[in-house]
Formats: sequence, structure tokens, C-alpha cells
Amino acid sequence: MKNILALSDKLAISLSFLCTLHCLVLPSALVLMPSLAILPFEGEVFHLGVLIAVIPISIFALTMGCKKHKRYRLLLPGGIGLFILIATAFLGHGLLGETWEKALTITGASLIALGHVWNYRLCQLHKDCSCHE
Repeated sequence: MKNILALSDKLAISLSFLCTLHCLVLPSALVLMPSLAILPFEGEVFHLGVLIAVIPISIFALTMGCKKHKRYRLLLPGGIGLFILIATAFLGHGLLGETWEKALTITGASLIALGHVWNYRLCQLHKDCSCHE
């Protein structure tokens, strides 16, 4: 169980980074390497795929971590980040505009990553916590 919790925190942080990287780097990469346009990174399918992966992983890791070290404040940034990502995915850039969609997606992903980093660090700092190795 220890390894699963550590892995889920790291995976959620990685997915948040991937989401941010997608928003910031993909437009420039497409200009520099047009052949990337054939890959399925553009559009809502990618956003929904990452979101479908992030939701269960984040909920599992944050709730299990909070059960171990009883620091429920960790649910706040992660929960707000998930809410922002879900709302942004459903509102899309058609309603929000491309700039707001990117800004909100990066904000949501950053909040989720922050919650997971706090969760992981708390488990490392407290010797009585058995969440991670």
C-alpha cells in the first residue's frame, strides 16, 4: 500500500506537469514541427483523456494520504484544482476563449500538483506516517 500511495502522488504530479506542458509548449512545437499535427494532442480528446486519468488518481492519493496523517487541508488545493480542471474542460475555449482556458487549466493543474507535493512531503517528514517509504 505504501508504494501505491507514493506512486499515485508522483503520477498525479506528472499528469499535472504534462497538462501544463501541453498548454504551453504544444502551440510552439506545432509551428516548429508541423508533422506533430498528425498526433492526437490537439483538441478536446486529449484534455478529456488526461482529466479522466487525473480525477481517480488524485482523489485516491489525496484521500488516502489525509487518512494517514490527518491533515485534511491537503484536500483544499487538490479539490479546487480538480474543480477548475473539470469546469474548464466542459466550458472549453469556445466559451472561455483560448487564453482563459490555458490560464485556468494551468492554475488547476498547479493546485493539484501542490496538493500532491504537500501530501508526499508530509509523509516523508513524519516518521510515524506510513504512507510512503
